[in-house]
Amino acid sequence: MPDAYGLFGWPVHHSWSPFIHGMYARLTGQDMVYRLYESPPERFRSEVLGFFGDGGSGINVTLPHKRAAADLVNELTPRAQLADAVNTIFRRGEALVGDNTDGVGLLRDLTANLGLRWSSPRILVLGAGGAARGVLEPLLSLGPSELVIANRTPDRARDLAREFATHGPVRGSGFAELEPQPFHLIVNATSASLRGEAPLVPIDVVGTDTTCYDMAYGAGDTPFVAWARRLGAARAEQGWGMLVEQAAESFEAWRGVRPDTAPVLEALRSRAATAANTRS
Repeated sequence: MPDAYGLFGWPVHHSWSPFIHGMYARLTGQDMVYRLYESPPERFRSEVLGFFGDGGSGINVTLPHKRAAADLVNELTPRAQLADAVNTIFRRGEALVGDNTDGVGLLRDLTANLGLRWSSPRILVLGAGGAARGVLEPLLSLGPSELVIANRTPDRARDLAREFATHGPVRGSGFAELEPQPFHLIVNATSASLRGEAPLVPIDVVGTDTTCYDMAYGAGDTPFVAWARRLGAARAEQGWGMLVEQAAESFEAWRGVRPDTAPVLEALRSRAATAANTRS
């Protein structure tokens, strides 16, 4: 009988995860199934424990359950503890271990897939919620001269910056307080794109050498990517690569084998392009 895996979230019907992990399983010869589980907040804990109680091998967790998943597991990996959020759960003996693969997924997409290299870059992270928290330490590992967290509510950004102050030069700011100076990298970790909105930040933060990266993704440009292109950014990318790379990290934690991400990313982008052309 194939080993059982799945994604728990609310909602998850739109997720590409079964396609991604299905390709990984075929590429690596793994006997497994991966399903979607629509799990409302009031049932999340009982349904996850029921999944593992029935012999399930591992799960991914998405919105709105990443913080609840951190409270559910027996152990946290250091990066999940730092992020205070879990997107991957696997077994270690009788214990359930929570991990967070979002940050390493973003970092691998930026450096391996997109080939980006900087020397002491200035980095701007938009948003101060769970998505931003999960990627701050990996971004600080790039050795920035400064990392600015900007948020609609400045105090949230400053509180988050204080938490990560021991990991590098980081400070918090409100959107309107940002200096009119271009950054090398801007990462959108807000939910604005999901609402069909562009960020409310000064346009001067984008220059001709700026790479803009939206952690959201979809068929066609997200509002953030379209905004960045209009402002003449050097590159404007959305989060397909992050999605694929964080999934590969989860897959390796579950199966002990690292899948090749290139054909999966190519297939996803092809499908997204087809969907965008169909809509237009």
